[in-house]
Amino acid sequence: MLSVRNISKHFGDVVALRDVSFDVEPGRIMGFLGRNGAGKTTTMRSVFGLVQPDSGTVSYNEEAITPAARLRFGYMPEERGLYPRMKVKDQLVHFGRLSGLSVSEAGAAADRWLSEFGLADRADAKLESLSHGNQQRIQLAAAIVHDPDVLVLDEPFSGLDPIGVASLSEVLREFAAKGAAILFSSHQLDLVEHICEDVAIISDGRVVVDGVLHVIREGATYRRVEIWVDGVLWDPPVEGAHRVESGGRAHHIVDVSSDVESLLSLARSSGTITRFSYEPPSLSDVFNEAVSR
Repeated sequence: MLSVRNISKHFGDVVALRDVSFDVEPGRIMGFLGRNGAGKTTTMRSVFGLVQPDSGTVSYNEEAITPAARLRFGYMPEERGLYPRMKVKDQLVHFGRLSGLSVSEAGAAADRWLSEFGLADRADAKLESLSHGNQQRIQLAAAIVHDPDVLVLDEPFSGLDPIGVASLSEVLREFAAKGAAILFSSHQLDLVEHICEDVAIISDGRVVVDGVLHVIREGATYRRVEIWVDGVLWDPPVEGAHRVESGGRAHHIVDVSSDVESLLSLARSSGTITRFSYEPPSLSDVFNEAVSR
């Protein structure tokens, strides 16, 4: 288990992290969410010793993370960490060797992931000749070429088309199924909701939400309700109900204690119900509430 405990970090007068704590368990995928500048990248860099916290600890399996232990970690930074003019396969072999693989092991792993990502025919191409999306695939391949036990990925889906997103999602699930602890950040909340079992939300350097995603959603004090009457979104005439626009679609927020049968009865008295849904808040709802507190 990867454990972040009470880490704080200042850069001059700027407080980047404030007592940040969370755990990433083996075999599970955690989405690490926050606005730009909230502290996600600083936290991730702390895992690899690229940033030294002013206080607090980062550990793996209850032990301090040594250079040898980090050989079993994979890191994908948001900014490019590869060599533009180096051949694609040579880069993957290079990073595999840095992570402790032999030449033959690194070569075989490079071939495997190039094939997996549909880039076997670009093995001898320079990285700079690849599209942005394919460069992103190579960046991921460099992070996983040594079959790590811990994966930390900073905006891994950036620039990927839907096929690339689906492919990467499947790779993350495969690693989790093998027992890897996976932490990744993303602004694509619908994607995080689809992939992740756990989430941690950071705002202004503090973790404000942390836990199992479905438990967080079910434990919310409100529900999303969408009732369409005669083809028009119906406004529930109950205290506290308010309309929300999200992703080009509207719904209403009502208190969790609202009587659904009473709402439906009121709606039927206004016309024919043509669409109905009543469900816990989405991850987007949870995120917006958490960062606006």
